[in-house]
Amino acid sequence: MVCIDLSAAAQERAGLGRYAASLAQALLALGEPLQAFVNDPRGSRLAEPLSALPTRTVRLSRKPWRLRAAATYFGGPLLDGVFAGVSVFHAAEHLLPRLRRVPSVFTLHDIAYLRYPQYHLLQNRLFLSLMMPRFLAQAQRIIAISESTRREALAAYGLDPAKIEVIPEGVEPRFGPVRDAALLAAVRARYGLPQRFILFVGTIEPRKNLRTLLEAYAALRPSAPEVGLVIAGGKGWLYADFFNQLRALGLEGQVRLTGFVPDDDLPALLSAAEAFVYPSVYEGFGLPPLEAMACGTPVLCSDASSLPEVVGQAGLLLPPTDAAAWAAALQRMLSDPALRADLRERGLARARQFTWEAAAKHTLAVYKQAVEAARAHRA
Repeated sequence: MVCIDLSAAAQERAGLGRYAASLAQALLALGEPLQAFVNDPRGSRLAEPLSALPTRTVRLSRKPWRLRAAATYFGGPLLDGVFAGVSVFHAAEHLLPRLRRVPSVFTLHDIAYLRYPQYHLLQNRLFLSLMMPRFLAQAQRIIAISESTRREALAAYGLDPAKIEVIPEGVEPRFGPVRDAALLAAVRARYGLPQRFILFVGTIEPRKNLRTLLEAYAALRPSAPEVGLVIAGGKGWLYADFFNQLRALGLEGQVRLTGFVPDDDLPALLSAAEAFVYPSVYEGFGLPPLEAMACGTPVLCSDASSLPEVVGQAGLLLPPTDAAAWAAALQRMLSDPALRADLRERGLARARQFTWEAAAKHTLAVYKQAVEAARAHRA
C-alpha cells in the first residue's frame, strides 16, 4: 500500500497541492490502492475522490510538523509507527521524516532556495538548506519534475544519477478550450474581466518576476489602451515591491487582481484570455503555461530554467528581464491574428504530450525501484 503526502492538496497550497492531488487521482485511475497522509486534517480538506482515501496524520500544524520531521535526523523519535504497514511513503512536498523500515520516494520540485535565495523567506531558506541534503539522502528514489531540476540537483548535491528520475507533470483532462458562451460570460462577470485581456496565473512573489510584466504592460498601453492585464493568484511572500511598482507606474486602475482563483474557474479564465504571459525567472516545471496551451491560449513565456522544456516551440520564449522585448512581443501577439492562431494549434498539440496518466505510470515504476533498493540495502 502506497501512502502519499497530500497535505499541500488538503491545504490548497498552489503548485505543490496541484501536483500531489493530480498525481494521486491519476494513480487511483490506474487502480493503485492508496492511503493519504495529511499532517493536520483540522481545518483542511481533500476533494473527491481523494477525500475517500484512508488517511494517516500526526495532527500537527505545518510548522510544528516540519520541526518534528526534521528532529528525526537529529536523534528525535522516529515516525515509522505513523506509517506502519505502508509499502512506500511518497514525500510530495519537500518534507521527508527519517524512516528506518519504510521505503520512501521524494519529489524534488526545484532548488530555488539555492539558486535565488533572495526570493525566499529566511526561515524557509535556512530550513531547506539544512534539511534538503538529508531528505535526498534518505529517500530510496527521487523524482525530479523536469530535466532542468535534475541537472541542478546532481550538480548541487552530488547525487547518484541512477537514483533520480525525471517525471514531468501533466495536464488534467478538464483543461481544454471552453466554448460555452454562458460559462465564459459568468466567469467574466465573477472576476470583472475586461473584454480583451492578457492573463498571468500564479502567486504574487518575486520569483514570478511580475516587475517585468508591469513594465512591459505600461509600455504597451499607449498602443493598446483597450487591453487589460489580469493577474490571477493570491499573495505569496515579499510582495510589497510588486504593489509599490503598480502604484509607481500608475497602473492600479488598469490591472485587475482577482486573488486566488478556484481550479474549477481556471479553464474558462484561460480560454477567455487574449494571451497568457509567464515571465518567471525560475520554475521547477511551470504548469500554468502548459494549462494555458491546453486551453488554446497563445503563450508568451520566459526562456529560463525548465520553461523551455514545457513550452518547446509552441510559445514565444523571451529573456525574463527584458521588458522591452516583452512589450514588443505582446504588441505583435495582439495585432497578428495569424500568429495567435498558429500558436493556438501548436500549444494544443504540445499540451497533449503531457498527461498525468503517463506521470502516474512512471511513478509506479519508481515505487517498485524504491522497494527493491530498500530490500537490497537490508540484505
